[in-house]
Amino acid sequence: MKDKTIDYVLRSTWQLVTRMYNEEAHKFESTMAMGFTLLSIDPENGSPSTTLGPRMGMEATSLSRLLKNLEGRGLIYRTPNPDDGRGVIIRLTPEGKEKRDISREVVLRFNDTIRNHVSESDLKGFYNVAETIQGLISERKIYQDQNKD
Repeated sequence: MKDKTIDYVLRSTWQLVTRMYNEEAHKFESTMAMGFTLLSIDPENGSPSTTLGPRMGMEATSLSRLLKNLEGRGLIYRTPNPDDGRGVIIRLTPEGKEKRDISREVVLRFNDTIRNHVSESDLKGFYNVAETIQGLISERKIYQDQNKD
């Protein structure tokens, strides 16, 4: 473990989590990305399409393609945004809500399993480290000195 870099551990762990979620989603004719999108949409009021990309960390083109796929499967529909005449609200269909509930259960099961195998203090440390990494990256504190001449 000493010779593994932090980014290696993050990347390899995320790849395993992604593969696991995609295998589980496949049982329900879905993907991890589809489940994550359904979970990001407010089940009662819908969500403005402009807030989904930033919330999910996705580029507009990828999100647009994903939303088109979900709409084609009858899991979401679009309505005009009453607060922004140019925007739309993404809403879940009844089937979309069912798929969202399945996705939620899958995520909760993963979290419960991890919590049953990791101490509360280790989990708190994990969250602290992740928050620190996110902050350093967001504030551009890792490579900022290299860009100055």
